[in-house]
Amino acid sequence: MSAFLIDALGITAPIFLVLMLGVALRRRRWIDDGFVEVGSKLVFNLALPCVLFLAISQTRFEDTFNPRLVAVGLVGTLVTYLILEVAATRWVYPPEDRGVVVQGGFRANMGIIGLAYCVNAYGDSGLVMASIYLALVTIFYNVLSVITLNRWLAGRRDIRSTLLGIVKNPLIIAILAALPFSMTHASLPAILTQSAGYLAQLALPLALICTGASLSFAGLRADSFNAVFACVAKLVWVPALIAALGVAAGITGQGLGVLVLMAGAPTAAASYVMVRAMGGNATLAANIIVVTTLFSTLSTSALLVMGQLLGLL
Repeated sequence: MSAFLIDALGITAPIFLVLMLGVALRRRRWIDDGFVEVGSKLVFNLALPCVLFLAISQTRFEDTFNPRLVAVGLVGTLVTYLILEVAATRWVYPPEDRGVVVQGGFRANMGIIGLAYCVNAYGDSGLVMASIYLALVTIFYNVLSVITLNRWLAGRRDIRSTLLGIVKNPLIIAILAALPFSMTHASLPAILTQSAGYLAQLALPLALICTGASLSFAGLRADSFNAVFACVAKLVWVPALIAALGVAAGITGQGLGVLVLMAGAPTAAASYVMVRAMGGNATLAANIIVVTTLFSTLSTSALLVMGQLLGLL
């Protein structure tokens, strides 16, 4: 367990350091709000879609699809989303921050940290098991994120506006476009793969720098209850509930470990990008990402130790 903890720290610590680089660059005025605005749009509309498209299109669908695992992920995500919506309606103020808190509470950084956790724990077999789970649950993440942000940030938009936001979401478009390649094993032209790869490499560092540049410790104090609410949900209640659903569905061993690792990953950087693009409280979104990234290794390791003690992993 200590070896896994060291490996996990090797994954999360560099990410946290790049976030802090964004803070430092903003304080030194090397980057400003205009840079963050443009950079966030570039990541959300181009770079992150390239990451998802390449990862999924180059994966064999039949080798990675585990119906029970995916079903638990989808049901667990829906249940946690509904619980967070009810809880946020009661306890989160101002109302326009509720969508930010709900998204920060259920949306995990599976594509970067979650997959890395699975590789550290189980090697290539963990990566294969997690890949299609990532694809299908990420679609659901984006659908629910658009719904909750539209609901709370846009004065309760009608169903048509919400559906249009889902259909036009670049991340969902990229995933749906990649699935036929994964199912048919069709090869992409090398020139396209290499070009998209350059853009994909841009996604993580730019997203983290923009997130860090928007971090405000004064804002963290001002939004302390909302930030803590989302972070406790993301790091403790959501992965614990999804793990419990997995056990109830008869999933143990590596499958349960993948569920815990993917659900226990910190809040996705894409959540900040989406909040900023939709005019929400980007500072709160950034603070949730930083705090969950800082503590995710400890909380996820604690859940794994519990699973081992109970003989489930």
